[in-house]
Amino acid sequence: MIDGTKLFIQLLRIALGFSLAIIAAGLFLSWGFFRTLSVHGGPETDIIQLLVITWSTIISASAIGALSLIPSGFAIGFAELMKWRGVIYHVSAGGIIALVLWGIGGALPTDLFYASSETGSIIAYSTSGTTVPTPASEGFRPGSSIAASAGFIAGFIYWIVAGRESGGWWINKPSSPQASR
Repeated sequence: MIDGTKLFIQLLRIALGFSLAIIAAGLFLSWGFFRTLSVHGGPETDIIQLLVITWSTIISASAIGALSLIPSGFAIGFAELMKWRGVIYHVSAGGIIALVLWGIGGALPTDLFYASSETGSIIAYSTSGTTVPTPASEGFRPGSSIAASAGFIAGFIYWIVAGRESGGWWINKPSSPQASR
């Protein structure tokens, strides 16, 4: 049997938890991308960095939410039906969903390389005169660990808001007919 009030409250928690989870994942990605702005110094960079991270978080959270809505819906529905409240399930589901979504993107160009310096990482295309090695084309795509980490963070935030109460709207059936009287 189902308790309608608890189900309604859990549906609100699910919506809030999913929203906060994608915002947390977007903030994690945005902060990592734009944290190098402060290296260049100056008080004006603090304001610029805050604005860039804020707007980038909104845009990336929108993209993450649009891409992960259906797989996350299946994972959330499965957890609700099975009454799985464990942090391990929710964190790993978030990481797996993020890793799969990151992995289904197209192949990266072979002349793309990543350079890192004290001012941060840059992405550039190699030319025939550069000696910077290109990343291997086998295995995980570059950035897979970052994508999985964003998913782990999203899964943890979701678990804090809604996952701990998964399946709490089910009413336990009495063990014997005598107990219900």
